[in-house]
This record gives sequence, structure tokens and C-alpha cells, in this order.
Amino acid sequence: MAALVAIYKTPADVDAFEKHYFGTHIPLAKTMPGLRKYEVSHGPVSALAGPNDVYLVGAVYFDDLEAMRRAFASPEGRATAADRRLFAPDETGVRIFVFDTREV
Repeated sequence: MAALVAIYKTPADVDAFEKHYFGTHIPLAKTMPGLRKYEVSHGPVSALAGPNDVYLVGAVYFDDLEAMRRAFASPEGRATAADRRLFAPDETGVRIFVFDTREV
């Protein structure tokens, strides 16, 4: 599988973030073709080392990187990416990682 993990810093307005993320962003992302699973962290996110300003971790999964590329190139994927910029407009509020996974 391939995964995209987004790590969001604590937003200035937690209630507005929650409303948009769970009410708009996730439903929109779930329309992307080939999406296999969407996961979010539950409860506090703890750092094992260093400062911790992480509020939420979201992860989406696809069969492989090519399926992910196709999904984000689709109209639904472009809309999802554009929507993310509404509540995390630049990379100061979110870090995004894309990678292939393998079971070991």
C-alpha cells in the first residue's frame, strides 16, 4: 500500500478546524477514486522527544503510489488538496509525508 500522512499543528481556532476537517475535508477526501482507508489520530498526540505542537494526524491509503497519484490528479483529488489549503494554508501548519508501505 501507499500512504499519505498529514501532521497538523494545533490550530488557532480548534473548533473551526474540527468543524471543517471532519465536516468538509474528510467527506471530500473520501470521494477520491481508489482511496482504501482514511485514519485520524484519536485523543492527544504525544511527542517522545522535543517540543510537541501536534494536534491531529491524518492518513490516507491507496493500493500503491501510482493509484495515489491518479487519485490526487482527479477532480476529487484536486478539490481535496485545494480544501486542505483552506484550514492549513501553508506548510507552517502541516507536514505531509508520502510513502510506500510494506508489512514486515
